[in-house]
Amino acid sequence: MARRTFSREFKLEAVRLVQDRGVSVAQAARDLDLHENMLRKWVKDLASDPQGAFPGHGQMKADQLEIERLRREVAKLKAERDILKKAAAYFAKDSL
Repeated sequence: MARRTFSREFKLEAVRLVQDRGVSVAQAARDLDLHENMLRKWVKDLASDPQGAFPGHGQMKADQLEIERLRREVAKLKAERDILKKAAAYFAKDSL
């Protein structure tokens, strides 16, 4: 069974159904053929970050992008450090 994907617009409309129209999460989930927990998560995500909620497939929030950039930078710096350690050991061995 393939995993279903939902557009940002669908998620926003589902959350509006719960928040604006006063439909219970359980009823809205049944009407939209969703699991209750998924709809509750969408409501929580939209409440916590209205602008950054539901960024889309393959897109990350700004803080996640920064974390990923920093991880790549740390990996690069570790590689450079390891190269310098090996070079220092090589030249120290030759001088003895």
